[in-house]
Amino acid sequence: MKRLYSNLTFQVLVAIALGVVVGLYFPQFAKTAQLIGKIFIKLINMLIAPVIFLTIVLGIAGMQDMKKVGRVGGKALLYFEIVTTFALLIGVVVCNVLKPGAGFVSHVKVNTGNIAQYEKAASEMHWGDFLANIVPNNFFDALAKGEILQVLFFAVLFGIALSRMGESGHAVINLFERISKALFIMMHMVMKVAPIGAFGGMAYTVGTYGIETLQPLLKLMGSVYLTMFLFIFVVLNVICYIYKFSLWQYLKFIRQEILIVLGTSSSEPVLPAMMEKMERFGCSRSVVGLVIPAGYSFNLDGTTIYLSMSVIFLGQVFNIPLSWEQQLTIIGILMVTSKGAAGVTGSGFIVLASTLTAIKVIPVEGVAILLGVDRFMSEARAITNMIGNGMATVVIAKSEKEFDEEKYRAAIATN
Repeated sequence: MKRLYSNLTFQVLVAIALGVVVGLYFPQFAKTAQLIGKIFIKLINMLIAPVIFLTIVLGIAGMQDMKKVGRVGGKALLYFEIVTTFALLIGVVVCNVLKPGAGFVSHVKVNTGNIAQYEKAASEMHWGDFLANIVPNNFFDALAKGEILQVLFFAVLFGIALSRMGESGHAVINLFERISKALFIMMHMVMKVAPIGAFGGMAYTVGTYGIETLQPLLKLMGSVYLTMFLFIFVVLNVICYIYKFSLWQYLKFIRQEILIVLGTSSSEPVLPAMMEKMERFGCSRSVVGLVIPAGYSFNLDGTTIYLSMSVIFLGQVFNIPLSWEQQLTIIGILMVTSKGAAGVTGSGFIVLASTLTAIKVIPVEGVAILLGVDRFMSEARAITNMIGNGMATVVIAKSEKEFDEEKYRAAIATN
């Protein structure tokens, strides 16, 4: 029983239930609840830029000699981008078809002047504006202001530079790794108060907008789970068929890791186990050592599905029409910002906030609407990310002819 009380998922579940009750019976508490939600969002926002910067730098610098791993690394990155694009497109299509956010605005007492401002910004959103704003005048200014695209641009160049320094760059990489670990400890500390943030977000939502607002949120959560199910059992299943291995046998082989991710809501705790398991599954050690760690920064299928659907959902919530051209522009931005998501709890929420900040079309305050259900979508995100990374390793190993079929048969025989 004590373990149940200390489980973060259980805590968030109780907090959400309390938020619904308080919002329903004590609507006057809504302003205080909004303050609680805002404080939690600010705690997340303060970590956005440094976490993304270090994740990208270490992800690229960790490859070290790009020429040595050029072919495998190039194939892996190309695969990551192709599959991530499919994940984004599926999320956008499903969200446009099911429209989980439609009708939410009728319960939202929004400032029409602010909405008109965002509608105008949506009509003026073009690729050229984003491209011109990618290069920072001053990196530290971009870091301080939270200009995510500029931070990403600098991080990519910095990571490449470190990888070219060889041994002399190891001291900087080691320092960055220690700083990164400290930031992730901070992240875990922040996520411990996630139940309080979820309580505030749900109490504010129900107290201000009414119990009816829960329906679109549940519809969004159902839409996200449906999309991830389709992605795994349709898209990834097709990839398995092409490369001649069984999706079902693969999922059975990593079932313990899936359960761990389900319990922790993070794919990071199973990183060492996945590397060991993929070697036993038949992939060579060199391919596993490159693809799995790189995948944790560059191949986040579940996170990209969640991001694309959440952005479209919030556009529907605030009644901000986005053309297909504009949605494709957002996909382009998400293909970049999603690379800053690490395999830890809350990372998807962080990148969502950073993406809304970057596109400046949908009110970033809208993320408070998602606080109540974000935790329950994080399990699906983390599991989909982990499954996708393991599959990427098999695909790259097979394409490099570094896949041991005898090991594979032995692995599934004892599974």
